[in-house]
Amino acid sequence: MSDPAWIEVDDYIVGHLLGPDAALESALAANAAGGLPAIDVSAAQGKMLHLLARMAGAKRILEVGTLGGYSTIWLARALPADGRLVTLELEPHHAEVARDNIAAAGLADKVDIRIGPAIDSLDAMIAAGEGPFDFVFIDADKPGNVAYLRAAIALSRPGATIIVDNVVREGGVLDAASDDPRIQGSRALFEAVAAEHRLSATAVQTVGAKKWDGFLLAVLGAPHA
Repeated sequence: MSDPAWIEVDDYIVGHLLGPDAALESALAANAAGGLPAIDVSAAQGKMLHLLARMAGAKRILEVGTLGGYSTIWLARALPADGRLVTLELEPHHAEVARDNIAAAGLADKVDIRIGPAIDSLDAMIAAGEGPFDFVFIDADKPGNVAYLRAAIALSRPGATIIVDNVVREGGVLDAASDDPRIQGSRALFEAVAAEHRLSATAVQTVGAKKWDGFLLAVLGAPHA
């Protein structure tokens, strides 16, 4: 499902409010050349993530799902000089492409790419007492959403922002009978967030170059006594 006007509006937004960006354009070109799937956030969405991280005053950012580092670059640019971003990627080839893209953007000193199943990396981080993080962006395999959310809560400070991508799935989230594990993962995420008293959350539908989808946005509060 798509509408040409959605892409035209995205182009209008980018042309007026973002403008050209050599590092990000090169990253997308490198991703395509490397055979990575074209599932990065759009430019307008990347700028939104950047602004949200700045609004949150984030000094430590956690990203679950690196791909080629496009969203990583947007987020890392929001960090102060002493900020740090940890990003988790399953595929070594994706991580290699991302590492080159991040270095070309001049951000290698701010970004730590960790390779392997994200839940294993997250469990290791929790065991090591890493964090706390101020901002978390989850954009990985959708069946893992609930596990990633719980790990994000464990690794974040009260007041942290947690954002999860691709939660609407062109309306598929309404289909309780779907056998698509991505839809079931999104539905399970909504149930988990609704049951988590420490989270204040909403979700926003989006249309544009990435068709019809949406983000879940949450703020972590202090645990109840």
